[in-house]
Amino acid sequence: MYLRKVNGPRSVTLPDGTVMTRADLPAPNTRRWVASRKAAVVRAVEHGLLCQEEARARYALSEEEFESWRRAVQTHGEAGLKVTSLQRLKQL
Repeated sequence: MYLRKVNGPRSVTLPDGTVMTRADLPAPNTRRWVASRKAAVVRAVEHGLLCQEEARARYALSEEEFESWRRAVQTHGEAGLKVTSLQRLKQL
């Protein structure tokens, strides 16, 4: 069995005890970003599976876009990444 060399760890253990691997990340050519995929990328960066620069390059994200995802997760959890939730929160 051949394992491709990657920078950083192949898997990390999240605070809830689950293990996240690079296979759990969205495909690099993802075009439809649902809340769960955005949250997976943010979790991967926060727990050290990917560095922020690698995530931004892999998914062609701007620094502002990634930071907005991170702020939404920190403030409102994964639900904060949903477009309908964002619309409701902006109306408050």
